[in-house]
Amino acid sequence: MGEGKMPYIYAVLAVLLWGSSAAVAKLLVQNLSSLQVLFFTSMIATISLFLVALWQNKLNLIKKYTVIDYWRFAWLGFIGQLIYYGCLFAALAISPAQEVSIVNYTWLLWVVVFAAPILGEKLGIRKLFAILLGFAGIYIVLTKGAVFSFHISNPVGALLALGGALSAGLYMVLVKKYNYERVTSTMFYFLFTFILVALATILFSQVPQLSFQELAGLVWLGFFTSAAASVLWALALKHGDTAKMSNIMFLTPFMSLVYIHFLLGEAILLSSVAGLLIIVFGIALQLFELKKK
Repeated sequence: MGEGKMPYIYAVLAVLLWGSSAAVAKLLVQNLSSLQVLFFTSMIATISLFLVALWQNKLNLIKKYTVIDYWRFAWLGFIGQLIYYGCLFAALAISPAQEVSIVNYTWLLWVVVFAAPILGEKLGIRKLFAILLGFAGIYIVLTKGAVFSFHISNPVGALLALGGALSAGLYMVLVKKYNYERVTSTMFYFLFTFILVALATILFSQVPQLSFQELAGLVWLGFFTSAAASVLWALALKHGDTAKMSNIMFLTPFMSLVYIHFLLGEAILLSSVAGLLIIVFGIALQLFELKKK
């Protein structure tokens, strides 16, 4: 197989893995608490990324990090892993997976919002319009298309999903600002998250006995969607055209709906697809502006 095709294969595999996250997590939170799922996934992700760093000969970078760096890893992990996944799993426990998945995808819009004050990027008319489209898409999804009813069936789940998207957007901007090496820094983000979650589990919950299906789901989330997908995406960006790889990312939320339908049996509503298309169009407007620059 030609080398020119490999970046596309890496990118598509990453999308296939990322797209499964919401459906698999929804299955897990039916029997496990959000805290328990986060406990196991953060532990597995930490171990997986350690093995990846070992394989890529990047562990020597650890001794170069300072106390300030480790402090940043701690609070970045709190924002980007603990809050994000905590909100995501809690939302999936009480809301339809398709709603949570689509609202969560708006983190790409929130990146633009946070990039303005943190990175000094301008928030122009096109970006503001894209953000408004994102809100419109969210509203259509949460009202199930009954836009004049002004009724959201599960406001708590909607706020949790939106909170996860906000934390992911802020996290991505801060990661760009500090620009640490991807694998080792993400390993520490998950490690500090695991430490905090382990303490919370000891105080407020318990480590459950897992069935084979639950263990398989946790390994899938912790290893495949966290470590493996990140490595595949990094390879895609390294060896392929960034703009073309970014376009493939648009497949992620639609792939997520496919998993949700077949793994969970949820009927995908027309309003969900319509709202998602509006959100994706808003994100595409931003990417088009970045490509022009």
